[in-house]
Amino acid sequence: MATRSKKAGDSRLIKKYPNRRLYDTQTSAYVTLADIKNLVMAGDAFSVVDAKTEDDLTRNILLQIILEEEAGGTPVFSSQMLSQIIRFYGNSMQGLMGSYLEKTMQSFVDIHNKLGDQTEGLGAGSTPEAWAKMMNLQNPMMQGLMGNYLEQSKDLFVKMQEQMQNTPNLFSSFPFPGQPNKTEKE
Repeated sequence: MATRSKKAGDSRLIKKYPNRRLYDTQTSAYVTLADIKNLVMAGDAFSVVDAKTEDDLTRNILLQIILEEEAGGTPVFSSQMLSQIIRFYGNSMQGLMGSYLEKTMQSFVDIHNKLGDQTEGLGAGSTPEAWAKMMNLQNPMMQGLMGNYLEQSKDLFVKMQEQMQNTPNLFSSFPFPGQPNKTEKE
């Protein structure tokens, strides 16, 4: 995909037309989901909007890319995990779950970056093959590190859930519309 120089902070605008084609307004060219995946991989900011209604379709396009990636190779998400995520939709904890997953993903990225920084001096590189080789050499250590991380993450979520269950009247002193206040109850 051709790219033109752009000012820092500019977000690339991609329009989706009714014929399902995607048009990159910066390069004045039609693009594919693979091209958009390359933007994601490069860390380029972009948004996808419906050309007619101007509705933001960025999340939909990202989900399409994830769907293609999941179908095409080794999946990241197990069926059990996807089922658990679906169960949170419409649940009172939906917002909390999204925030929790986002923070967990950021922690995982931070760990990945730290490992990358540590291996840079060893000449291991950052190619997938180099990572696979390093992971095989360090497998027991990495499994322990990731196991501890996942266990801590699970413990944090369980504690947060317990705190929410133990404080059901947390907001009872605030007058919410439709909720009788204390004087009305008496």
